[in-house]
Amino acid sequence: MYIRLATLTDIPQIMLLIAEVVPLMNAAGNMQWDNTYPNPAVFEKDIALNQLWLAEIDGDIAGISAITTDQEPEYAEVGWDISETAIVTHRLAVSPRYQGKGVAMGLMQQAEQVAINKGINKLRVDTNTNNQATQKLFPKLGYQYAGEIGLGFRPGMRFLCYEKVL
Repeated sequence: MYIRLATLTDIPQIMLLIAEVVPLMNAAGNMQWDNTYPNPAVFEKDIALNQLWLAEIDGDIAGISAITTDQEPEYAEVGWDISETAIVTHRLAVSPRYQGKGVAMGLMQQAEQVAINKGINKLRVDTNTNNQATQKLFPKLGYQYAGEIGLGFRPGMRFLCYEKVL
């Protein structure tokens, strides 16, 4: 597996990955993503900010992750000081063809490397309450559960927050 920053030329293949992932998420009751989000404009912005990472296996995009410092205002509800800089993982997705091969773990480890490189000691992530895979993965990687929140831009959904201190 090779992890690298995404480029604009990757967007068509990224959107194919999203098209594979969204129906499976929805079928599992996770309605966090749909046919309008995430979209090419979201990924173009991530790429412009050098924060969209890809995991490639044999030339295929196996997974993606936006590794950012973007914290939702609602994170304060779990007691986090959102004025302090943290590395936050958003838009983590793994192609169903590559699930169970350590892709998500590799992308989360990339987030740790970005944090180390930037001298940031906190990593944060949120996940939909219906995403069983990430709820198992994050604690395995040393993330501590911090609490549950709603997000204003996704009404009616609940999200679990996790944090890791390096």
